[in-house]
Amino acid sequence: MKKILAIIPARSGSKSVKNKNIKVIDGKPMIAYSIRHALESTYINRVIVSTDSEEYAKIAREYGAETPFIRPAEYATDTALDIDVFSHALGYLREEESYEPDVVVQLRPTYPIRHVPDIDAMIACMLADDTIDSVRSVSPAKEVAHKMWYMAEDQQMTPILTDIQEAYNMPRQQLPRILYQNANIDVIRPRVILEEHSMSGRKIMGYEMKDNFDIDTEEDFARAAEYLRISRGGKRFVFDIDGVIALKREDLDYAKSDPNEKMIRIINRLYDMGNEIILFTARGYVSGVDWSETTRKQMESWHVKYHELHFGKPNADYYVDDKMLDMQFLYDEFSNNC
Repeated sequence: MKKILAIIPARSGSKSVKNKNIKVIDGKPMIAYSIRHALESTYINRVIVSTDSEEYAKIAREYGAETPFIRPAEYATDTALDIDVFSHALGYLREEESYEPDVVVQLRPTYPIRHVPDIDAMIACMLADDTIDSVRSVSPAKEVAHKMWYMAEDQQMTPILTDIQEAYNMPRQQLPRILYQNANIDVIRPRVILEEHSMSGRKIMGYEMKDNFDIDTEEDFARAAEYLRISRGGKRFVFDIDGVIALKREDLDYAKSDPNEKMIRIINRLYDMGNEIILFTARGYVSGVDWSETTRKQMESWHVKYHELHFGKPNADYYVDDKMLDMQFLYDEFSNNC
């Protein structure tokens, strides 16, 4: 059996969010989520937390990780590099325990939201090809790298990328798709770390993810906590139909309404998570026209999952209406997962 080691680096002393690696989010310290992800993996058979703090180590053990050492202070500064942390951990295990893993997986504790099947898929990729040095999780870049510049002190600009002539003048749709390393999951061969003194090596494979939940600020923390609460299910969502599920029609001829397919995917995902989905509409409130049968048939033909349909506005934990009071949160956190 292959020895697959997960290392969760969790130093103390974060400045952006105080003690963020052990800050409680949705009832558990942040580090507990990464430990759970590792323990639930099909491949990972050892989980270690590398920390400079006895307090952090105690918490890590409570949630099922090992802490065979306390990380030396010189590898726990703001400027400490991953390579130093991982070289220390692997060197310690080899010298003190004669333990040498076949594959090492880095799971940063600032990602309380990740999907275990992604971890397993990346490990499987590595195990299937001995020539691969590392597999890194990546996400689509929101900004177009070909339209970025360096600016000199005299304000003269030079394009960052020059592989395409005057790419900065081209429509973004015609430019190559760019991905960035999101640091959610890294899978590496130990020899690359110990012999090449690298966290990536030469042959680097990418594993694309659409969502990414790195926590670096209090705002990030709050958004991730809300996502976790919603993903547990049991919340009551009320969605307006027109302007949210159905694209708005100024002529009020609702029989000709078109579906907002992206929003429907979000609603169906919330439904599948175990949340209660209530739909409401004011169709016919002014005109007196009965749109109930038309509305029900539209929801069925558009494959909208819901529990109740109201011709009025019921109570809820979350309202999403055409004023978009809460829609932005839903779009940011759920749409990329659909």
